[in-house]
Amino acid sequence: MPWIAQNNPVPHGNMLRKPACDWGWDWNIALVPFGLWGAARIEPASGPRIRRLALSQSHDGGRVVLTVGVHTDEAEGAPFAVTFAGQTIEGSIANGGVAVAFEVENPALWWPAGLGPQTLHDLQVRVGETVERRRIGLRRIELVTERDAAGLSFGFRVNGVPVFARGANWIPADALPGRIDPAAVRDLLESAVAANMTMIRVWGGGRYEPDWFYDACDELGLMVWQDFMFACNLYPSTPAFLAEVEAEVREQVARLHHHACLALWCGDNELIGALSWFEESRRDRDRYLVSYDRLNRTIETALRETDPQANWWPSSPSAGPLDFRDAWHQDGSGDMHMWSVWHEGRDFEHYRSVRPRFCSEFGFQSYPSMTVIRRFADPADWNIASPVLEAHQKNAGGNARIAETMFRYFRWPAAFGDFVWLSQLQQGLAIKTAVEAWRALKPHCQGTLYWQLNDTWPCCSWSSLDHGGGWKILHHMARRFFSPVHVMAVPGADGLALLAVNDGRGAVEIRVTARALRLDGSARAIAAATATVGTTAAERLLLLDPAGIAGDELLAFAWDASDGTTGEDIWSPRPWKAWELPDPGLAVETAQEGDGRHVLSVAARHAMAFFVTAEADIPGRWDRAAIHLHPGRPARFVFNPADPAARPAFTLRDLWSATIRGQT
Repeated sequence: MPWIAQNNPVPHGNMLRKPACDWGWDWNIALVPFGLWGAARIEPASGPRIRRLALSQSHDGGRVVLTVGVHTDEAEGAPFAVTFAGQTIEGSIANGGVAVAFEVENPALWWPAGLGPQTLHDLQVRVGETVERRRIGLRRIELVTERDAAGLSFGFRVNGVPVFARGANWIPADALPGRIDPAAVRDLLESAVAANMTMIRVWGGGRYEPDWFYDACDELGLMVWQDFMFACNLYPSTPAFLAEVEAEVREQVARLHHHACLALWCGDNELIGALSWFEESRRDRDRYLVSYDRLNRTIETALRETDPQANWWPSSPSAGPLDFRDAWHQDGSGDMHMWSVWHEGRDFEHYRSVRPRFCSEFGFQSYPSMTVIRRFADPADWNIASPVLEAHQKNAGGNARIAETMFRYFRWPAAFGDFVWLSQLQQGLAIKTAVEAWRALKPHCQGTLYWQLNDTWPCCSWSSLDHGGGWKILHHMARRFFSPVHVMAVPGADGLALLAVNDGRGAVEIRVTARALRLDGSARAIAAATATVGTTAAERLLLLDPAGIAGDELLAFAWDASDGTTGEDIWSPRPWKAWELPDPGLAVETAQEGDGRHVLSVAARHAMAFFVTAEADIPGRWDRAAIHLHPGRPARFVFNPADPAARPAFTLRDLWSATIRGQT
């Protein structure tokens, strides 16, 4: 059985039920850890035991029925009591278990982040002296796939409300399971919500996360797309292997199915594509396709028998059930993985060439932040071609692709720190281009989950959060381009459109102003508009003629909405390297507040300063990054150090200082 050698320096990992990325990946170190992890305990073999709970919800108007099935061992005749929402049902166990139902009128529902509260109700089940507890969010999540003129739609509806999924892919929080800390993981998930994400995809080459992970997602309102743990390989379909898979699926579904956050179970990651990756499967596709189908049907059957209410999707990417086409480039149906910009070296505008119904993977690499690089590299190794830096790049050709893209869009950076910063800036611009292009297609497109949220170790990767939880520039930008109410510039054949999206539950009024901006900060008004924007589709606010912007001007636009949302952005009609940027004359004043926070007041005295970012030489978190500063409009940058007693030194970077100053 072949394996994906370019991601697995240790071979044949697909033959064992172990996290695929343990064998290495194009972002993970190959450690292949083994041994016990998690809890170890002794349970009595006699006396009543609760084998599992089977929960289901029925929603009808303002009424919900929660059915609790209690499966027991050694409990015949034992007393039971089930308590939920202020009601208790009691009795005696018969025939190996019992099922009880609770009716709740006008319940407080669970909603994804930003759409309503994350109300959780306590459930307690007692059989004899054995007690099981769950926290239940009353909600209905539907996967909506409907045939239309373009193909097959793909989106989620929560409590009857269509929800555009904004988020990222999740991988294990560390390459060594024993180092994973619940508090640190919760911090990563909180960062996802802070960046206006509503969904994460637990990727199929990692692991099924512990209960506390899904508890945190329940509490934070972060929907979970859950892959079964099969990724990028061909797998056996022998009776013995499939029996092990069936037991795995039943165990994990029974453990996790009650979580309010759980939106979807997906059969695998990229196994359909893997059918064409290996000489063996290309030569004998029918044989390997039948083998895959046996595996996929085993997973689906075990899922549906364990949780009949589960939302199921066969694979990611997939054009739909029993559709084995190439969903990397097939954008009309199902979910799509769009990797042409990174792996094929296309420009960022190529993201606009596809119209996905739901893009569940797309990404662009950057270097980790300097505070992370200092953990593994001495200053003598601060060179992209040094052996140390290359050892922390696991994607073949990754460093070259980052540098090649820099040549395309920017002048070459002046120093290593500038290179690192610029790599993160271009990563943010790549993902911003994709997300805004696809949000502008709403409702044709119903979700964007970029690759990836987090890292397993300090390395060059596609993540927006550094290993350790620090925010890269992409994450700061994601908080803006994932804002539920957002305005974006989208070029098209008929001009440059300013479009608005509203992912809330009610219409908002948005006012937008557009100006032509010169590098010295002077500007002239072009147009303004006010419109009521509903929740179902992106709305055009303005259509601008690019010819109306002079050769020495950029487009600056700002907006405010009736829900309190405000924002501003700049659209450049040509690559940033084409501009003769003047020295903005950045000035900074620093102060420390009583709670240990450091506040930098930064002003541009002479000209526009683009993508201004403040850095510290110690771990911590900034409130913003990569913002544009207009002369006469200073901005505050707030830094919260991980150690409040530490004394940081600060560095300011902007496009002029990183690419012009050191070369004049």
